[in-house]
Amino acid sequence: MTAPWCWEYPRYAPGAERLVESLCTLGNGRFATRGAAPECVADDVHYPATYLAGCYDRLTSVVGGREVSNEDTVRLPDWTALRYRCLPDGGPPGDWLTPDHPALRHCRVTLDLHDGTLTRRMLFQDADGRRLGVTHTRLVHMGDPYLAAQRTVFRVYGWSGRIEAESVLDGDVSNSGVDRYRALAGRHLAGHRAGVDAAGTAWLSCTTTGSRIRVGLAVRAVPREPAEVRRTVTGTAAGHSFVLPVSRAAPAVVVKTAALFSSLDRPFDDPVRRSAEYAARAPDFPSLLAAHRAAWQRLWSEGELAVPHDTGRILRLHAFHVLQTLSPHTADLDAGVPARGLHGEAYRGHVFWDELFVMPYLSLHFPGTARSLLMYRYRRLPAAREAARRSGAGGAMFPWQSGSSGAEETQRLHLNPRSGRWLPDHSHLQHHVGSAVAWNVWRYGRTSGDTGFVHGPGAELLLHVAHFWASTATWDDSLRRYRIRGVVGPDEYHDAYPDADVPGIDDNAYTNVTAAWVLARALDLYEELPAARRAELLAQLGCGREALRHWDHVSRRLYVPFHQGVISQFHGYGELAELDWAAYRARYHDIRRLDRILEAEGDTPNRYQASKQADTLMLGYLFAPDELAALFSRLGYAFDDGLWRRTVAYHLRRTCHGSTLSSLVHGWVLARQQGADAWRYCREALLSDITDVQGGTTGEGIHLGAMAGTLDLVERGVVGLEPTGGGLRIDPVALSGIPGSAFSLCYAGHRDVRIRFRPGRLGVSVPPSPLGPVPLVLPDGRREHVAPGEERWFRLGP
Repeated sequence: MTAPWCWEYPRYAPGAERLVESLCTLGNGRFATRGAAPECVADDVHYPATYLAGCYDRLTSVVGGREVSNEDTVRLPDWTALRYRCLPDGGPPGDWLTPDHPALRHCRVTLDLHDGTLTRRMLFQDADGRRLGVTHTRLVHMGDPYLAAQRTVFRVYGWSGRIEAESVLDGDVSNSGVDRYRALAGRHLAGHRAGVDAAGTAWLSCTTTGSRIRVGLAVRAVPREPAEVRRTVTGTAAGHSFVLPVSRAAPAVVVKTAALFSSLDRPFDDPVRRSAEYAARAPDFPSLLAAHRAAWQRLWSEGELAVPHDTGRILRLHAFHVLQTLSPHTADLDAGVPARGLHGEAYRGHVFWDELFVMPYLSLHFPGTARSLLMYRYRRLPAAREAARRSGAGGAMFPWQSGSSGAEETQRLHLNPRSGRWLPDHSHLQHHVGSAVAWNVWRYGRTSGDTGFVHGPGAELLLHVAHFWASTATWDDSLRRYRIRGVVGPDEYHDAYPDADVPGIDDNAYTNVTAAWVLARALDLYEELPAARRAELLAQLGCGREALRHWDHVSRRLYVPFHQGVISQFHGYGELAELDWAAYRARYHDIRRLDRILEAEGDTPNRYQASKQADTLMLGYLFAPDELAALFSRLGYAFDDGLWRRTVAYHLRRTCHGSTLSSLVHGWVLARQQGADAWRYCREALLSDITDVQGGTTGEGIHLGAMAGTLDLVERGVVGLEPTGGGLRIDPVALSGIPGSAFSLCYAGHRDVRIRFRPGRLGVSVPPSPLGPVPLVLPDGRREHVAPGEERWFRLGP
């Protein structure tokens, strides 16, 4: 195994353990387990946790004398727990050992990305010089989505005797992994039953308190050698205690094989009975490991992005976590894109617009998974339609935060840890999430050629979002344009005008331009559909042909604000005060969370031209310059390269990058225009999670959108790969840190189309198939084709 496929932490550092646990999480798209040491329980350093995709529960808390209801992803019982101590011949029992014990001499944690395994090696030495080596090897099976396993090997040096080991299936858990949520209710599991069956398999049954999801977990714990065995059962836990002989020549081994089922599974069966039977008949550890490796090998053949040097190693880690959260197994689930993966409890496991940054990669590599994630949105279309109706609009208004039902799950209060105050949260006004859903539908269709989806569920999603925008836009006689009022843009810092009594700002440029794009694409799609399907959709929408003429008019007359020769962030943005950036950086150094700093000072970012993250510049992430020019032309505005460059420079100077997505978008936009600082921002995006740039947030869960976005940065940003109706468009740009890349993709039914990009050269190979050739559009406008079974190389540039 070479270093590019390994991620290692060569020493134990308690202050970094939460970060290690997140980045060493193992999963298979159905469930995931954080990379915590099995010896440890949840405390200020460690947080062992397992999460099941789509498993949510709602609890009510009292905050500031008010009842607050929150739906959270549920922390499930800990199947990994294993504690041990030495029983030397002729001596008293030793202490129970953990990484925090003073006897620890060495600790190395290795995440093997190629095989999808986590290995933790520790060496303990007591005052008498007796040493114990402990090696845990863990997997969450990528081939069988119901299984996980952990093998522990004990090696002794300088003594012989016995090891006492306690394997526990621990159900006494609560959601407490995010400090700022600690004051909120977190006991989501109830009705525990535990036991050990006749076959020696420990089992545990429990139910989520509100959603009534039944969970069954079972663990088969097997020592390699005969041992003294004692069963341990309490109200919330079950397990075994082993006394194992050990010597230098004969290490002791304990293997825990876990099975996890729930009432979310189809077909439904009793989860605890099924888990116990499944764990009991699971293969031994070597067989599990071999099948697990084979499954990962298949995934890497379809999803790997090869880039040279350390950048490629980081990108491989990002791809690893994307595939652990959203694997082909996800296609069988009713689950969305959790913004923080299945790696922690930040954002409560909710689904935001982060899928906007994830879907391009999935559509190119795993179209089946991408389709299933769009179906998550489609199944919640009725809830989005009801939300629009209650707001007085038509169509569908998708929630900013989504969970199990499709209802708006955005908290109404959020805590500023700097001031200790609970504040109103108006981020539910980020209606631009609907445009993200529509963009993902359109892009998936262009990439996959899946007209069955696009003309079916996709058309309903796209047209309902378009209807919402058309019904929300209001005509302004003074401007002779339509306006969209009372929203919050991607920036999030500006949720009201200074001293306003009501939340929301007007005419956010990103919101309005993407709304115009949605309306135009909905009309295009409508024209593609058979007459019967058109009539059916109009009946669903409750409108006639005259409504489509209104859509067209809105799509051409939406207002976009400008000031000082640049595209404004929203109407009135240019009238806000300028912030003294130098003074705040000198005073606070890290001002990524400028909103918290200002609020603690009794101020608000609503008063300033200061953004949390890319907002207007998000348009450059979604649309190529020629697409933006066409959009603005349709709206009746002049748009050229000079305007865009001025806009990028203006907003970049006024952004503090309080989101990991911000550096990604700025790096993308600057790379496409060959800006001098492009690589600096791209590198920040690459390092944001592994260096925990936000000071502790990665330990609460990875930032899945940022990780997937860096993969998309290479494929769509640097290579300039864009699926279009006329073929795969290639328009590469030079970026110093990414001199070349290679990857396979799926396009219009073709699988494993191989792309190799080198400075000035592009190689395309298409595997044999009965499909036709893959059409290409090269930067100089040349149109080429690569036939199945053929490989061709093309020169790019002069």
